Amino acid sequence: MTKVLYITAHPHDDKQSYSMAVGKAFIDTYKEVNPSHEIVNIDLYKENIPEIDVDVFSGWGKLQSGKGFEELSSEEKAKVSRLSELCEQFIAADKYVFVTPLWNFSFPPVLKAYIDSVAVAGKSFKYTEQGPVGLLTDKKALHIQARGGIYSEGPAAEMEMGHRYLNIIMQFFGVPSFEGVFVEGHAAMPDKAQEIKENAIARSKDLASTF
Repeated sequence: MTKVLYITAHPHDDKQSYSMAVGKAFIDTYKEVNPSHEIVNIDLYKENIPEIDVDVFSGWGKLQSGKGFEELSSEEKAKVSRLSELCEQFIAADKYVFVTPLWNFSFPPVLKAYIDSVAVAGKSFKYTEQGPVGLLTDKKALHIQARGGIYSEGPAAEMEMGHRYLNIIMQFFGVPSFEGVFVEGHAAMPDKAQEIKENAIARSKDLASTF
């Protein structure tokens, strides 16, 4: 069975957030087109996403030195096991849908913490004599992002680092297909905000039919 991770990184719901509204339209349509597929919702603002901190480094160090898991502290065990759980869930999925706003030219920090949990050598990529090689070569991914200004072209294009970062990470993981649906300009052109939102929803529904 095809498994899709629907990964949202926004504190608001689809009633308040443009990206979440477009994301909901996409995933609802996707479910209609693919009723047998398993959809796993991952709300990063509600999930336990450990940051890589001193406990994690300490726990990893003990395991790499040959110590058993039982020798880790309770904090180390909890964080290391949760990070492993998130990584295993990610690599077991077939498709990824990321839904984020553009905040300060990037995305909310909780998504970076999540990416750190799944960027694991030997799992999502490996090191070789020729350099790193991605291991997720049979996956596909989509990023739905709301941008108050215009970042797809013009002087602000080079300042957008959220979608570009995810694009680089997906390439690093070996994911061969990474697409984007952008809701942009609604803050800069409030008189056209509803039209911009509706157009993005229409695009997301079209894409859901073939994703």
